[in-house]
Amino acid sequence: MPPNILSSSLQNASFNIIFQIGCRILTFLLNAFVLRHVSQAAVGVMNVRLLLLESTLIFLSREAFRRACLSKTSEHNWPKVVNLVWFTVPLCQVFCLIFGYIWLNVLSVPSTSITEHYTIGVWSIAISCIIEMCCEPVYIMAEAFLFVRLKVVMQTMLVLVRTVAFTSIVLHQQDAAVLAFSVAQVLSIAAYTVGYYVYFYFYMKNRLLERSELNNQTSKGRSSQRKDSIIGTVYDFPFNSLMEFLPSKCDDEPSIDYKMTKLTWSFFKQGMLKQILTEGERYVMTLFSVLSFEEQGVYDVVNNLGSMAARFLFRPIEDSAYFYFSQMIRRDLPIPKQDQKHVAECVLVLQRLLRCLLALGLVILVFGQAYSRLLLLLYGGSGLISGTGPLLLKTHCLSVFLLALNGITECYALATMDTKQLDRYNYVMVWLSIGFLCISWAFTKLLGGVGFILANCCNMAARINHSVQYISDQYKNTAFNPLHGVMPHRMYCTTLIISGIVTQLSEVFVSPYSLFGHFIIGAVCFLLTTIAWAFGERELVQLGLEKWKQRTTKSD
Repeated sequence: MPPNILSSSLQNASFNIIFQIGCRILTFLLNAFVLRHVSQAAVGVMNVRLLLLESTLIFLSREAFRRACLSKTSEHNWPKVVNLVWFTVPLCQVFCLIFGYIWLNVLSVPSTSITEHYTIGVWSIAISCIIEMCCEPVYIMAEAFLFVRLKVVMQTMLVLVRTVAFTSIVLHQQDAAVLAFSVAQVLSIAAYTVGYYVYFYFYMKNRLLERSELNNQTSKGRSSQRKDSIIGTVYDFPFNSLMEFLPSKCDDEPSIDYKMTKLTWSFFKQGMLKQILTEGERYVMTLFSVLSFEEQGVYDVVNNLGSMAARFLFRPIEDSAYFYFSQMIRRDLPIPKQDQKHVAECVLVLQRLLRCLLALGLVILVFGQAYSRLLLLLYGGSGLISGTGPLLLKTHCLSVFLLALNGITECYALATMDTKQLDRYNYVMVWLSIGFLCISWAFTKLLGGVGFILANCCNMAARINHSVQYISDQYKNTAFNPLHGVMPHRMYCTTLIISGIVTQLSEVFVSPYSLFGHFIIGAVCFLLTTIAWAFGERELVQLGLEKWKQRTTKSD
């Protein structure tokens, strides 16, 4: 096993968080621009109907392969992994035909007063998804061999190309928003895919040149101090040519790993259910037309704001944590039979993650109640605060709090379950999916958009309960208890309660007269809450400062 899986995972999470913050700021500005130049109905078509199609195709086509192929990467036969990953391309093509037909011929088509380019939008999503699947073998290798900065650069390029293309077209023709969305989608994915292959072409070319130079030096009796420079990653990169990223035959043995294929199938079955749970409200909106396109646009704007923490903070942490846990804990062995040093480290990491994310989720829940209206006003103008927007965002803060807990507990469970446990979990997900859809439909009929959020809260609470029960059972009769001590410090909780009361009073008595004064009060309360958290987590803060100093010293 590579010796620095934890440090590389932390670095991966750090770079991803920084990238996601930058992307969310850019997306925040782009959406603010869109809300002032594009109708809310067109926003509903793009951000709900078309992005739901993309999410469905991408998730079903590749999610299972990624999770299976990134489990215990040090034990992989990489030619077999490449062969397996290439199945994502034909699989995506089949899904494109199925769901493309549904989106064009079964679902209600937006009227021409909203957009004339809906068909082009559907086809652009399908084409871009197929192109993206062609990049999947290279992406898997980059993830497995910890090319952290490469991932950040490629995703940054994707966002920039998409943003520039979309805004350029909309500025010239405001009624062509869906067409601009379609062009930007294809261009950005094409640049993203080509960028990965170009990088690895030059990477492997330079690596071969360095290896040749090293061999020459060795043959002349010189010291081989530059040996590490040809490694470039945690352990030796097994590819020397782009042709090795294509499917190939394996001599005298099967061309794919059947054990990994079985694991992929388990993740695939689970992925279909998880997709329903993740995008359930959008499916209900799309299939049952419980909200108009304009109402869908408002809901999507609020949902994007409410899920900022999940997108740029929780998701990168979950992705890196999944990779870390899947490398350190074996799926097929009980805890007492595993390396106890690895288990102890994983338990500590899981405890710290849960404690920090719980504290962060509480901050979002408390401060979101007093500052949702101000955020919407700054984001989209008075149009967003005249209706149900503030109530939607306040309710969404509860969803974010539960999401913080669900993400890391479910991440650990999925990273350590064996195949049988994954299959059993699939049955649980079936019932959760059915219950979630029924609750979403009923709550939406009664409460409108707020019903979607409350149904999602019920769903996540059930998933948290299941994951917590799995973790408790896994460590039962052992010396470890990952769920012990995850509650934040008492001083932090007290400060947070006082801050919540003060900010709520400020919204009632200060906000109508001075928005800036209301903001300053919240900033002071947030600073005091942060200080209380740092005091309660002195060991963690000290550890972080020591790591930062070590990295600064090394860079100098």
